[in-house]
Amino acid sequence: MGYDDVIPLIGDFGRYQKRIYFLLCLPAILCAFHKLGNVFLVAEPEYRCKLPSELPNASYHLTPEILNKSYPWDSFKKKYSSCVMLVNNTERKCHEYVYDTDVYGYTAVIEWELTCDKAHTIATSNAIFMVGVMLGSIIFGQLSDKFGRKLIFFISLVIQVVFGLIAAFAPELWSFSLARAIVGATTSGVFLVAYVIALEMVGPQKRLLAGTGCQMFFSAGYMLTAAFAVYINDWRNLQLALTIPGLVFFCYWWFIPESTRWLISQNRISEAKTLIKIAAKANKKTITDDQLHNLLISDAKPVNRLDNQATVLDIFKHSNLRKRSLIILFDWFANNITYYGLSWNTNNLGGNPYINFVISGAVEIPAYIFLLLTLNRWGRKFVMCGCMITAGLALLLTMAIPNDQQWLIVTLAMIGKLAITASYGAVYIFSTEQFPTAIRNAGLGAGSTCARMGSITSPYINLLSKFWDPLPLIVFGSLSLFGGVISLVLPETLNKKLPETIEEGEAFGKKLKKCVDEEQPLSVNGTKKPIRIMKNGGTK
Repeated sequence: MGYDDVIPLIGDFGRYQKRIYFLLCLPAILCAFHKLGNVFLVAEPEYRCKLPSELPNASYHLTPEILNKSYPWDSFKKKYSSCVMLVNNTERKCHEYVYDTDVYGYTAVIEWELTCDKAHTIATSNAIFMVGVMLGSIIFGQLSDKFGRKLIFFISLVIQVVFGLIAAFAPELWSFSLARAIVGATTSGVFLVAYVIALEMVGPQKRLLAGTGCQMFFSAGYMLTAAFAVYINDWRNLQLALTIPGLVFFCYWWFIPESTRWLISQNRISEAKTLIKIAAKANKKTITDDQLHNLLISDAKPVNRLDNQATVLDIFKHSNLRKRSLIILFDWFANNITYYGLSWNTNNLGGNPYINFVISGAVEIPAYIFLLLTLNRWGRKFVMCGCMITAGLALLLTMAIPNDQQWLIVTLAMIGKLAITASYGAVYIFSTEQFPTAIRNAGLGAGSTCARMGSITSPYINLLSKFWDPLPLIVFGSLSLFGGVISLVLPETLNKKLPETIEEGEAFGKKLKKCVDEEQPLSVNGTKKPIRIMKNGGTK
């Protein structure tokens, strides 16, 4: 007996849970603002060398005649050079630049001249942000287990707003990147902790719906980020606009309850009972103190420390478990690098970058609906592998598309984004069920770390577009396709008894040789006893 037995008595997803769940989903929109804001905050506009004869307020646009005699033609990129100009038919490096502000407005790239030899610092800034996200998932996850979901959620929210404002007034790139990295860390404290509270308060049958719905709110924030960027053409004002809405959520301290499951795990049973009764009353249900005592008594027992001695290193000590774990860890890496790589690469696809960005966010909604409809019907492996292979093939096809068919490149990229979003949703559940209970949290922690390594790497992969536009898509597609193919060897977990111990985890998915019991007239000390005859000839 335990809290899962209480939920049906108070309503597994009643009015109370729906109200709290909706409030918890709203901050996911804010986290999307911060996670994807750099696409526009440090967007790289078109630029060229400022000619010696030009005035300080010179326009970016020049006539073809002036371009032809003032800049060398880059035959590889098929455009005039952005970093070199011609002076008396001699190539010289730029000392000043003229920017095209028609598309992105005034970005941090313009303010700090992150051009030519400094262009790689844009990717470094994005990578630093994702390092913050990785550290935040580790730090705030542990803190929420120790000090409670509600407190850490609120502290994360306050830090997010404070450092979001600091980033808006940063005097140079590295202070901006550091402030943004701290904001990135808090997105884990805000989104992941809210996600956990939401899943902990609903019944087991509603968790897939609750988790997927929370992701849809993130997708809504994804699309709204472009709406802010379209109407705010100065990066500092945009950073402020993406941060200030967080002030609204400070009132959550009085509306969001602590996780009842966490209270029970801390033996704070009286507080848990109070929250359960409030939920029951709101859902128009009745539950007595005796019922609560009998149902919660097992969850209040202290955890045996001997059950928690296994570490993540144990998954590498057994051949079958090691093979499956390495594949799963690669899947986390491939899904994350592809997801964020595609999200941040919309500016390089051609066409209107704002429309590309909105479409990239919009395709996530059908991806999550697809998961809801298929994950419990078709199986985890079929959905995840199928989506990764589909994403890989779609992205690899972009290298065969002519440059003048930008709409087709965008279409294939969005098919890849839709498929990888669905795969990313499936890999979390699939990997959770692959690891044995003894090391499940450690295994997921390792997977999450590999995922963050992917997102840290993805900005540098996107730099490859400077050499050939489809090259980042080809890299992402190759990783996704490879991950989908090698994952076909993993065992299906749908409707299967999940492994509990390391030994069960090692045996899980193996094709064990069948055995039959046969009565044999074998005399053992004068007595006939049955023995088990193995089909491979052995006995047991």
